[in-house]
Amino acid sequence: MRIRFIVLLVFMCCHSILFSQEKYLTKQGDISFYSHTPVEDIKAENKQVLSIIDLSGGEIAISILMKSFVFEKALMQEHFNENYVESDKFPKATFAGNIQNLEELLSGENHIAEIDGKLTIHGITKPVRIEAKTDLEEKKVVLTGKFMVTVADYDIKIPAIVRNNIAKEVEVSFKLEHLPYN
Repeated sequence: MRIRFIVLLVFMCCHSILFSQEKYLTKQGDISFYSHTPVEDIKAENKQVLSIIDLSGGEIAISILMKSFVFEKALMQEHFNENYVESDKFPKATFAGNIQNLEELLSGENHIAEIDGKLTIHGITKPVRIEAKTDLEEKKVVLTGKFMVTVADYDIKIPAIVRNNIAKEVEVSFKLEHLPYN
C-alpha cells in the first residue's frame, strides 16, 4: 500500500513537471476532409492550421484558412473556394471549445478528450462535440480525431448539376501537434 502511494506521488510530481507549461501552439496542424459518393470521391488537405490549447483551463481555439486546402484537381479547389465556401467572403473556419474531461486527461486516466465547442464555417456557427485521441508527450500535446460535418448546416449551397458528386456529410480528420508556447 505504501509503495503504491509513493509510486503515485512520484508519477504526479513527474506529470506536473512535464506539463507545467500551460499553453501549447501549432501553426502547422493538419486538417483534411473527405466526401464520398458513388459518383466521385473528393479529398482536400490543409497543413497550415493554427491551433492553441491552454491546459490550465482546457480551452482550445483553431483557425483554418479556407484557401489553404489543397485538392487533387485544381478545378475542384477553384469550385470549393469560389462557389461553395466563398473563401473571399468567408476566409476562415474557426473552432473554439473546452475540454470537458481535462482532469482525466492530465491524470492519465483517459486518453480521449471530449471537447464541446462552436464550429464556424461559411459565416455560420454551430455547436459541436468532438472526441480526440490525446497524447500528452514530453513537451508536446497531440490531438487526433475525426468528426462529420453536414454541409447544409453551414449554408453551403451545392448546385443541382453536381449534387450527386458531393456528399451531404463530409468526414473531417485532424492531427494537431502542439508545442510549448512562450
